[in-house]
Amino acid sequence: MSEIQRWTVTEPYLDIPGTLLEGPFYDVAKNEFRFVDIWDQKLYRLDLAKGSDSLTVIDTDASLGSNQLIVGAKYGFARLDQTTGKLSYIHDTRELWGEDGEKAERMRFNDGAVDSHGRFWAGAMNDPKIKKPEAEGVLFRLDPDQTVHHMLAAVTIPNGIGWNLTDDVMYLTDSPTGKIFAFDFDASTGAISNRRVHFDIGNALEPDGFAIDVEGCIWTAVYGGGKVLRISPAGKIIGQIDLPTRNVTCPAFIGTELFITTAKDDRDDDQLPQSVRYGGRVFRVDVGVRGVPKNEFQFQ
Repeated sequence: MSEIQRWTVTEPYLDIPGTLLEGPFYDVAKNEFRFVDIWDQKLYRLDLAKGSDSLTVIDTDASLGSNQLIVGAKYGFARLDQTTGKLSYIHDTRELWGEDGEKAERMRFNDGAVDSHGRFWAGAMNDPKIKKPEAEGVLFRLDPDQTVHHMLAAVTIPNGIGWNLTDDVMYLTDSPTGKIFAFDFDASTGAISNRRVHFDIGNALEPDGFAIDVEGCIWTAVYGGGKVLRISPAGKIIGQIDLPTRNVTCPAFIGTELFITTAKDDRDDDQLPQSVRYGGRVFRVDVGVRGVPKNEFQFQ
């Protein structure tokens, strides 16, 4: 077995009192790093040219799971005004869930990503503020013509979404299962098929959001495990970043650095050792490889 490459991070880059930080995104045109606090309904923006002192926070209308121009929000697909935090819904939950108004209230969107043809994929799950997550989540696809497609049912907590370098495989994490699944992907139509397990963490820990590098490796956050794992295209662990907090939620590439969001510890932070009281902070580490550029939603 080849040796696993390791990195250790001891201090946060952004020492903020976050609760459930997610959706890290690098806006290349603005040289801006953004992320959300799902639980506290906030959008954070950081001017990378100015550094950590430039961090600003905006209250949003509802919880957000991702924070590009088009977002998966509490009540469906929406446009986000990144200055005011206001949402303008394209498809609200009554359209997505049909006549089941109760389900519309107990669900919220989580992670999302845009494919090579400008289609926005996002997963919906039970809102933990209302109901413990069960396998009634759905993976949706919003096309550039703004039509919505139900792509996959019976997921619990849909998280990281991404594609391999040849654009013929799509990856999707369902966190409570401990697995990252792979699907055959037809880039021309957006169809997925042949679901199989790409990576199984093999214990009670949960893979969360992920980023993909230019060598085709997945860097997956491990919620409850205090680390980010680098998974090879063959589904093997070849790298590990150790962090001083348990609940790691999602990494995003900026150059060769990974910016990593986290969530507040499930336990009472005041009772934890100082070294693991950093839940709800943002970390950064140079891993020596660049990430695959993010796609943008394409309006028609």
